[in-house]
Amino acid sequence: MFVITSDQRNSRDGDDLVPPALDLLDRLGEDRWAARPERTAGDEIQMATADPALALATLLTLTRTGDWSVGVGAGPVERPLPSSVRAGRGIAFVAAREAVERAKSASSRCTVVGGSGGHDADALVALLIDLRDRRSPEGWEVFDLLAEGMTQREAAERLGISAGAVSLRAKAAGLRLEEAATPALVHVLEHAADSPDDVDGP
Repeated sequence: MFVITSDQRNSRDGDDLVPPALDLLDRLGEDRWAARPERTAGDEIQMATADPALALATLLTLTRTGDWSVGVGAGPVERPLPSSVRAGRGIAFVAAREAVERAKSASSRCTVVGGSGGHDADALVALLIDLRDRRSPEGWEVFDLLAEGMTQREAAERLGISAGAVSLRAKAAGLRLEEAATPALVHVLEHAADSPDDVDGP
C-alpha cells in the first residue's frame, strides 16, 4: 500500500490550495483510491492507494507546481482501512509521515520511504522530478496536449507551429525520457511496497 501525505508549502503567505487539489486528485484516481484524498490537518492532505501507477501520478501532479511537499510511505496498513484516511494505521502511514517531513527540505520536494526498494524509488523519483523542473512552459504545453491523446501533428495544429517545432520542443522537454522512465519507476515503486500481507486490525 502507498500512503501519500502532502503539505502545502508557504501556506501562510498564499491561498488555501487544499480544495482544488482534492478535486484534482479525486478525478485523477477515481475508483483506484483505497482511501480517498482528504484534508487531515491544516494545509495537509492524505490519501492511500494500492496502485503504484497512481502513486507515481499523484506525486508528479503535486510536485509540478512547487506548491507541495510530498511524502510517499510504502508498506503494509491495518485492514480494513477506515472510511476516513485520518484514522488509518500501519507501517505505510508512519513512513508517509517521515517522508513528508524529509520532503520539506528536499530539492525534489518529494521523498519515498519504506520497503526494500524505497531508497531506489526515492532516488529515481528525484531524478524524474529534476527533469520535469527543467521543462519550459513551451515544453509543458506540448506535454499537456500529448497527455490529452493528441498526436504531435495535432498538437502542432493546436499551437499554430510546425510538427518539426513540436518535435524539438518535445525533445528539449525530455518527454520521451519521461515516457520511458515512467513504467520502470512504477515497477520500482511496486517493489518498494513489497512486504508481508497487510495486517488485520484489532
